Amino acid sequence: MRGQKLLTLVLCLMTGGLSMYAQTNILNAKMPGEMFEKTEGQRELDNDKPLPYGYVDSRDVLWGKNTWEIVDLDERINFPLYYPIDTNNIGSDRRPLYDVLVKNAREGKLDIYADSYFNQKIALEDISAALSRVDTTDLGIEQINAGYEVDEQYIDRRDISAADIEQYWIRGYWYFDKRQGELKYRLIGIAPVAPDVNFIDEEDPVMVPLFWVWYPTAREILHEAKVFNPQNSAQPLSFDHLLNSRRFNGVIYQVDNIQGDREVKEYIADNAMMQLLESQRIKEQIRNFEIDMWNY
Repeated sequence: MRGQKLLTLVLCLMTGGLSMYAQTNILNAKMPGEMFEKTEGQRELDNDKPLPYGYVDSRDVLWGKNTWEIVDLDERINFPLYYPIDTNNIGSDRRPLYDVLVKNAREGKLDIYADSYFNQKIALEDISAALSRVDTTDLGIEQINAGYEVDEQYIDRRDISAADIEQYWIRGYWYFDKRQGELKYRLIGIAPVAPDVNFIDEEDPVMVPLFWVWYPTAREILHEAKVFNPQNSAQPLSFDHLLNSRRFNGVIYQVDNIQGDREVKEYIADNAMMQLLESQRIKEQIRNFEIDMWNY
């Protein structure tokens, strides 16, 4: 326990010390573009990398369980994953999580998958129908019927943006490490979730996961992307630190089980309250495993 606390303290000091570089040069910049650039000395001493997970021997995993959670971006604690959504009037160092994922996937720096089991790798072009919708208005159809080319003003295009992301779905793995005698959590995958673009303007559209990201391959990218720290602007957090430390609230909607990993709503239908209570029951069951290990 003492060793764990020491490791946590060192991690916090490293994160705080290194993240200060993001804002330090605002006092030394001679031009606006230099505000968020590191100095030559900082680049020479730079060791700003995500803390490695370390190797876990499968023989040390006494117990484990896969969980899938819904992270609702309407909850205040989850706001750092959503904002800022208007990036026209804010510095280039701050971007919402969705923009970070899409930008790197478009540049080929990040692999994306079709589902949470990561069976099929896809490209953004493969899911273009889920990311945007193009319609022709009635006046445009009249132009087509009359044999004319449709004017741009009569083409209605709707793209999914960061403002449309309402949830993130997260897959993680809880396991008990018998060597260290504690319950641990490892984040496996994350998916941005938005309303179906074809019904996005309806009152209660269906939520659709756009793509899944294998989280371990995204750690360096998410470590470079910073999250606003409301307590201290000089020490922003990274998305990697925020997610790995579980600074969010999630509701379990699925666990691995004998019935093909069926979701909670499949065996508790049409009752949101009971589904929420079932999610809490599963959470307590996971937490209690560690407590029960030390009851003699």
